[in-house]
Amino acid sequence: RLPEQQRMSESPLSWFRGVYLPPALHPLNKTFVKGGEWQDIDSTQEKRRAFLQDFCRKYNSRKKLQTHLVHLVSRIYVEDRHKVLYCEVPKAGCSNWKRVLMVLSGLAASANNISHDDVHYGKHLRKLDSYDLKGIYTRLNMYTKFIFVRDPMERLVSAFRDKFEHPNSYYHPVFGKAIIKKYRHNADEEALKTGSGVKFKEFIQYLLDSHRPVGMDIHWEQVSKLCYPCLINYDFIGKFETLEEDANYFLQLVGAPADLKFPKFKDRHSSDERTSTEVVRQYLKELSKEERQQTYDFYYLDYLMFNYTSP
Repeated sequence: RLPEQQRMSESPLSWFRGVYLPPALHPLNKTFVKGGEWQDIDSTQEKRRAFLQDFCRKYNSRKKLQTHLVHLVSRIYVEDRHKVLYCEVPKAGCSNWKRVLMVLSGLAASANNISHDDVHYGKHLRKLDSYDLKGIYTRLNMYTKFIFVRDPMERLVSAFRDKFEHPNSYYHPVFGKAIIKKYRHNADEEALKTGSGVKFKEFIQYLLDSHRPVGMDIHWEQVSKLCYPCLINYDFIGKFETLEEDANYFLQLVGAPADLKFPKFKDRHSSDERTSTEVVRQYLKELSKEERQQTYDFYYLDYLMFNYTSP
């Protein structure tokens, strides 16, 4: 037993250091699913879940992640009406998923007329870490937990294009200036002043630097560190590559209104070519062979967990 004074001075969060939530598979509730056209998607879903569980069983036998419970769930959004928890993975359809959650919760009539700023800055949706510990545990145990992921290199290039190739009042002055200052030799005064024009190679140098001049960001953080898929048992694993069919199947699973379909529109920069395998290949050409390998190593767990083929 700890002395009374020591126990009183400790943060309650420290009691949950090293929390481990076993990734036991629970059958999905398919009560609401109508029609036989979902059979292939359902089969794929079961394979993804089994693959992740098998990976986590092997991985966790060697290493158990030490973290606080509240930190563990800090990226998870809550929708109480349909009892779902969504772990946000930026650049994998997250803006449109937040729109859908707003419709499911009754905050909006349609996903199609919710602005980007309303989605990301409106603070309409609650995160799981805003509940007390009982509320967190109850929802983790009772709600349907889902995640949507994307090929790590595609997600990385998509994030770079979005944040550094378009005007941005946050990423250029905060990240761009620091990146140019550290990694560009003989940078001109304008670039140092504005932080605009970061090159992909410079961005990768920042990403791989253990002494980064500015911290990580959720848009390029590993999914393994955003959503902790080996500590939280996700009931549904969607992929950006099959986004529309996965999303609409999931909406049936949770009993969403029949007229609610996952939005097809591109959230921003709609005239830009989508970040595809070929687009990624062009960006990777800017890197040395060693840098490409190190970038893959950086996302190694994400590749393994979600069964993506190495580039």
